[in-house]
Amino acid sequence: MADNSQKILTLKYFIQNRRSVYPVAFNEEPVDDSIINEMLEAANWAPTHRLTQPWRFSVFAEEGLKKLADFQSELYKRLSTDRGDFKEKTYQKLKSKPLNCSHVIAIGMKRDPKESVPEVEEIISVASAVQNMWLTASAYKVGCYWSTGGITYENEALKFFGLDKNDKLLGFLFIGNTDKKWPQSRRSPITEKVEWIKN
Repeated sequence: MADNSQKILTLKYFIQNRRSVYPVAFNEEPVDDSIINEMLEAANWAPTHRLTQPWRFSVFAEEGLKKLADFQSELYKRLSTDRGDFKEKTYQKLKSKPLNCSHVIAIGMKRDPKESVPEVEEIISVASAVQNMWLTASAYKVGCYWSTGGITYENEALKFFGLDKNDKLLGFLFIGNTDKKWPQSRRSPITEKVEWIKN
């Protein structure tokens, strides 16, 4: 029983110390690929209804980061120019942000061909997989940040990430080492968000 208690305390510690660490806090030391593989392996154990395992990940590193940066900035420029809402600041951010990271993981949801599971459940499965990756990164004190900005919801982006028209791009996990102090919690107590009904 004592061993189980210690494991629970350790698990609780890592859950409570998962944080968003933004690329501005990343240093130039690359995260070892072995840690990225540990994160991906953890993702693969997320809950999944009917074992559809809808998560799909594209991992960008080294020169691949420039490929991502070029693709997303140019796609944004083309689409926003057509819409008439182009912003140079957004374009430059999309072009530079991946280059401040060690790795960027594009997060995809691959729709089950039979569509036997409601789409929202597939999205929830992918989010659970991302949480597993994030917890693993935090255990290694590797910074992570899940962004759903930029080209995330543009249908024209899907093919680049190996996704089809029925699939979804759910954002990007920006990853890097950091020398900064680990962020502190800002959570309000769970008691403010729970109602117990016993009769």
